[in-house]
Amino acid sequence: MRVLTTKNLFVKFGRNAVLQDITIHIDRGEILSIVGPNGSGKSTLLRALIGAVIPTSGVIEIVSNQIIGYVPQRLNIDNTLPITVYRFLSLPKRQRKNDMEIALQQAGVSDVGEQQLSTLSGGQFQRVLLARALIEKPDLLLLDEATQGLDHSGSADFYRQIEQVRQELDCAIIMISHELHTVMRTSDRVICLNHSICCEGSPDVVKVAPEYRLLFGLDDEEMFANYRHNDPIKSLLEDAI
Repeated sequence: MRVLTTKNLFVKFGRNAVLQDITIHIDRGEILSIVGPNGSGKSTLLRALIGAVIPTSGVIEIVSNQIIGYVPQRLNIDNTLPITVYRFLSLPKRQRKNDMEIALQQAGVSDVGEQQLSTLSGGQFQRVLLARALIEKPDLLLLDEATQGLDHSGSADFYRQIEQVRQELDCAIIMISHELHTVMRTSDRVICLNHSICCEGSPDVVKVAPEYRLLFGLDDEEMFANYRHNDPIKSLLEDAI
């Protein structure tokens, strides 16, 4: 079932065209990843979808009564603020404890409800933000570089949790990510954005598209092959044989 569609979406800030002619769609149960260089309009697109940015022209169609969950790129909270995770999840709308416990479990941090926010690690805090987005059981989940600041292991764990969320809630997921290798393994479709849509399709289609390669360079296999070719330790071993 189609959850969201945009048609010919434009966003301008003054004379600066941030998004140009963006037409996309996503269906329930699908993971759509958006990749692109810094400043390409990725976050602006997500903010337009949640109503935080008003499009200059174009249409955003969201199926009526659809619930949207949103995990921002970052959320700055004063470390001296005495607030527990449960209290944070109840802002601005009071939530039932059982619903919060379920959301924390779905986000993979079932044991942090009583902890102060200031005591959480970066990875735990990102999962708490995910739990906050999951409390209302969203039909559409938007993730704006939600793994930013996490190490490789933390990012991998977070993406595994997202896949589990997709299976449990059967929700549509749009995620922005700069982790290209992970995107290609975890997405059903990928959109390459640089103010306008450069290319889109399945990961296998996008990663060989000229537009994608122009923006991001070599693919994973070529980078690995190039590394092996230029690896001085490997060369020394080969010379010694």
